[in-house]
Parts: sequence; structure tokens; C-alpha cells
Amino acid sequence: MCRGLGVARSGFYAWLHKPLSNRAIEDERLLVLIRNSYTASSGVYGARRIFLDLREAGETCGRHRVARIMRAHKIKALHGYKAPRFIPGRPSIITPNKLQREFTVDRPNRVWATDITYIRTWQGWLYLAAVMDLFARNIVGGSMKPTLARELVLDALLMAVWRRKPKHQVLVHSDQGSQYGSDDWLRFCRANNLEPSMSRRGNCWDNAVVESFFSSLKKERIRQRIYKTRDLAKADVFDYIEVFYNRNRRHSHLGGISPEAFERASF
Repeated sequence: MCRGLGVARSGFYAWLHKPLSNRAIEDERLLVLIRNSYTASSGVYGARRIFLDLREAGETCGRHRVARIMRAHKIKALHGYKAPRFIPGRPSIITPNKLQREFTVDRPNRVWATDITYIRTWQGWLYLAAVMDLFARNIVGGSMKPTLARELVLDALLMAVWRRKPKHQVLVHSDQGSQYGSDDWLRFCRANNLEPSMSRRGNCWDNAVVESFFSSLKKERIRQRIYKTRDLAKADVFDYIEVFYNRNRRHSHLGGISPEAFERASF
């Protein structure tokens, strides 16, 4: 026995050469993998998505263990924005709401949803129009311009038609913005076998999936900063959409995989 310690000499020397338990050593190894996943997501992944990353890499640890390690090392996902207040709104007189919040779709190129958001730069506003395919929630068309001219939404829809080349009629849902009620928009839809649908006025829940995408973009990439130039903003937003969101970002609605992985697995 080691005098004054009350422990066996062999146990003391074993502790001296290996002071951490096997579980603590494994936690340290997992911490490296957790930090790698967190960094790769630019700090937007919480325990659930990081657990899915680790499981995909072949790790067998549980989700609660991942959450415990993250809490112990103060690794936290970025918080989202407050949910918008519900406003009933009035139906559109141009075209009715044909989507009726049926956001779950069984095949690609059946329903697209589109909307506009704004991004701050020191050169002025940059406006982003995005078109989302509701099947895999991937962004299939986009356009960024310094003004809210109707070309903004037309270019985004044109990109979606060019990339997806739908063989059947597609329902295209939007809000009641003037760009979506213009003659050019309606003519483009008719010429390309697209059926317009519009939310009730002032009701963001009727187009909640695109609103959710914009919230993720601002929370996970823009983070309330002001870009120095519009070109820098365009490059960063393009990288978020095409490199991170479509290809890699784990989506809870899709069972924890990315939009492109979900579409590949389904078809």
C-alpha cells in the first residue's frame, strides 16, 4: 500500500501511466470528430446532425453521448430567428392558392415554391430570388440582382426550367408580390407548362418551406453581417446554396440527409 493514500502500489502506478479512464479517452477521440463536423458545417450543426455525421462515418456512439460531450465543451449550434406572427391574409385575385400548404410531394418537378429575400451590402441591397423543388427541398433555380425588377424572378424560374427540364406540368407557388403577378411572369408560366399558385396576402405560412430556407441562409451563413460588395455577397450565397445546402446540409424533413442525396436515393 502507498502510505497516506490508502491505495495499492500497483494501482497507483497504473493510474500514473494512464490517468484517464477508457471512457474519457474515447470521449477525447470523439471530441475531435465532433469538432470536425461542427467546423465543416460552419457552426450550424447541433448534436442531432453531428451524431448523423458520426454514424455515417462508422462511429457507434449514441446521440446522448454526443450531446453530453458538446455541452461539456460549450459547442452549440447557432440559434434561429423567431417564428413570424400568423396573419390570415386575403386570397389572390390573379390565381388561387392551389398548393394549400401541401408541402410533401411524392416526385420531383411536381411542385416548385419561390420567393424573394434581401441581403445587405455596403453597395446597397442585393435581392435573391430562389426556386425550391418541394420533393427534396433543393434549390433548383436562383437569381441575384440589385433591384426588384421582374427579371429577378424570371431569371430564377428560367434557371429552374433549364436545369430540371420537367416533362409534366409543374405547380409554381409564390406570394402575391408584384413580380409574380406581372404579365411577363404569367406568359412565361403558360409558355413553359407551369401552373401559377399564390399565397394569401401577408401570410408567410402559405410558403413556409422557402421562408425556412431563407431563415437558414441568414442564420447559417449571412449571420447579420453586411458584405463589402454585392459580388462578395453573390459568391458567398452561391457557395452556401450549391456547395453546402443542396449537396451536404442534413435536412430533418428528409431523414437527416442532404437534398441531393435524398433525390439520388429516391430515384
